Formats: sequence, structure tokens, C-alpha cells
Amino acid sequence: MTVLDGRALNRATLARQLLLERARMPALAAVEHLVGLQAQEPLEPYAGLWSRLRDFDPGELVGLLEQRRVVRTWLMRRTIHLVSAAYCRALRALHQPMLEQRMRGALAGRLPGVDQAELAAIAAPLFAERPRTPVDVGREIAHRWPGVAARDLGDALNALVPLVQVPPRGVWGQKAPARASTVEAWLGEPLDAPGPADELVLRYLAAHGPATTGDVRAWSGLAGLPAAVARLRTRLTTFRDEHGRELLDLPDAPRPDPDAPAPPRFLPAFDNAVLGYADRSRIIDDAHRGLSVAGTRFVLVDGRVSATWTVADGQLRITPLTVLDVPDRAAVIEEGERLMELLTGGAGGPVTVEIS
Repeated sequence: MTVLDGRALNRATLARQLLLERARMPALAAVEHLVGLQAQEPLEPYAGLWSRLRDFDPGELVGLLEQRRVVRTWLMRRTIHLVSAAYCRALRALHQPMLEQRMRGALAGRLPGVDQAELAAIAAPLFAERPRTPVDVGREIAHRWPGVAARDLGDALNALVPLVQVPPRGVWGQKAPARASTVEAWLGEPLDAPGPADELVLRYLAAHGPATTGDVRAWSGLAGLPAAVARLRTRLTTFRDEHGRELLDLPDAPRPDPDAPAPPRFLPAFDNAVLGYADRSRIIDDAHRGLSVAGTRFVLVDGRVSATWTVADGQLRITPLTVLDVPDRAAVIEEGERLMELLTGGAGGPVTVEIS
């Protein structure tokens, strides 16, 4: 069985994630190809799409949000993702048991006496009536469960009731409370019937492969994936990594030459190019792995996490995690200047590189 080393996996990941070359495709197609974008921070998907698409215009994504063609909802790993309306309807029912299980683990002991089915039944019509924040709904019904915090009721409702956060939350250039509506009220259609995870595995491999079954589980948060993989065996090809682990992939998916050039790319917080694996060593050194779950924004150099970036007072500050040679430093600054054009609406801004 062919062995793929870390560099081969890195270039495959970059190609699948549209980070090796910027793609010419509509924002909606990119969102669906990536099976959504991590959107814990409301405006981070804009930087994520800018790094992946040629001539990306934030207004395109705003239009999709306002037309209800993309939505922000709780899916993989019980985190907020920006997904297409179609994928929201298809994936929410599949993820529902995991969402509830993780919610119960996070809120263990904080919902005494709360019948969760009753909580969902009472709250869902309130969200459907008009968008509200989950905490506000928790306050409205808190009298039913004295001693339970409204915030905890609201947190539970994010899992118990299929919700979407509605604009202007997530609209470029705006800040807004996390008001939510039910999926059915917002999209005008109910969730799809829950089905097996087979299609999700295929979509994951198209955007993240080659990968192990453990990688799919780490990205999705779902259990029971070996059964889906077993059903898909005849449709997949397999490799081994340097540790002997089986890697699954789609037969015709791109696996570029490991020496293919990889330009600098700026990743937003919690980007799935980094978070989408159990073993993230194909893109980030183990020494820096903890930064990936801390909301750190990364700079890829030669396809690997090599620096972090922040914006404050109109300045983009880049802090290397490894030594950048002169050509790499120049390329990162040039890409950073283009990013500042996006972030400042064309006004630009100075780029500061801080050498650690």
C-alpha cells in the first residue's frame, strides 16, 4: 500500500481546502465544498473565503446570508458553522444526538429537574415567532425551573432545538446579538430525515482527505463512523501514513506533487484546515497545536503554520512561530497587504512583522 508522508498529506490538504491555488468558484459552492466554515467568531468566514477564492467580495456572502441561502448553525463538534441551507437541513438531524450528548456533558448538574423534551417544546415556538437570543428565551421561561440559570437554559436550547443565528449576525462590517430562529421557520422547510453518515464521510474526504477514520471523527464529533466506512469501502482508495495508519480517500481526488509550491495564506480563527484532523501534524507542529483551539489566526508558509496574525489600531501584526527567511518574509508581507485591503475596505494599512 502506498505510503504518503507528511508533505504529501500537506499538499493534498491545501489542494482540497482551496489553499494551494485560489479557486474560481462562487462563495456558495466553496462553502458547500468545504462542508461549511467554522464560524464561532461571526466574521471569520470572510477571511477564510478571501484566502481561498479569487476576487472574493464580502458582499457576495452577505447576500447569501440575507437571502437565507447560507446559515450559521451548530453542527460539527457542537460548534457554529456557516453552511448552505441545503447542508443545514441535511446535516442537523445527523448531528442532533451528538449535540445533545455534548450539551449534557457540558451542563452536567446545571439543569436540575429540567425535562429537556419539555424545555424544547416550550422554547421552539418562541424562536419561530421571532428571532431571539437563547438567553432571552431562557429568561422568558425560567420561572418554570426556579434555580436554573437562564444562560444554562439557553445553552441547552442551542442543542435541543434546531436553530440558526440570523442576520445581521455574521454580516460583514456589523455587530449584532446572536438572535436565533428555528431552521424550519427561517428556511421554510423542515430538516431532512436523519440518515447514515456515508455522504458526510464522502464530503469530508473531498475537502480534507486523505484521512483516517479518527480524523473524520475528530472533525465531525460523530461516533459510529466505522460502519459508514465499511459500506463505502468499494468506493474508496486507501494509503498508509508514515505511522502505518490507514488513510481513506476518494479515488479521483487531487493529490498534488509534494514539491508543489504553496504561497503564504492567512487563516482565520478555528479554521478547519487545521482543526479538521485528529493528527494535525500535516499542517501544524505539535508544539503549536494548543494554539489551534485558542482562537489564534495562523499564517501558512510553505503550507505549514509558521506565524500568527492579529489586527489592532489599523495594523496587521504578524508574529513568526518559526524563522522566516527573506523571501518568505517578503511574500508574507505582500499577502498581508492584500488582506488589509479586504479588512479596511481598500484603505490599506501598514504591515508590521514582529520577529520573535
